[in-house]
Amino acid sequence: MSGIDECLLEVMRLPGARGAAVVDWTSGLALGTIGDSPNGDHEATAAETAEVARMAAEQPAFALSDPEPSSGPEPSTGPDETAVTGTGPAPPVEDVIITTRAGYHILRFVETAFDSSVFLHLWLDRSDGNLALARIRLGEMAKRLVLA
Repeated sequence: MSGIDECLLEVMRLPGARGAAVVDWTSGLALGTIGDSPNGDHEATAAETAEVARMAAEQPAFALSDPEPSSGPEPSTGPDETAVTGTGPAPPVEDVIITTRAGYHILRFVETAFDSSVFLHLWLDRSDGNLALARIRLGEMAKRLVLA
């Protein structure tokens, strides 16, 4: 388990990482930042990415849905994330990936024991970064992140 500073340092070790932040998407405030910011202002970037995260997290189109019933035993109504992970309800979206001509922005939602509205934002250089690797590692880091 790691805190915000340790998590951000680990994120910056990813190939092509240009900047990262831990952001509260309800307030738009950065809880921690490291590296560069796409527009030169970490707080403005946090507010802008929080709008994107909020749109993705609150839209019914992306809400968890029941899987189609199978021909097996009792159909499931979907996993109870609280029971599976021991945390609060899982966000309906795992991550959001935005592709620009020069880079990638990955917003990874963090599950916590309380009603979390926090995500990790990674700005990745398109020519040096590995999007698949970054997405996997960001997911692992989000699981280890401890918010106090």
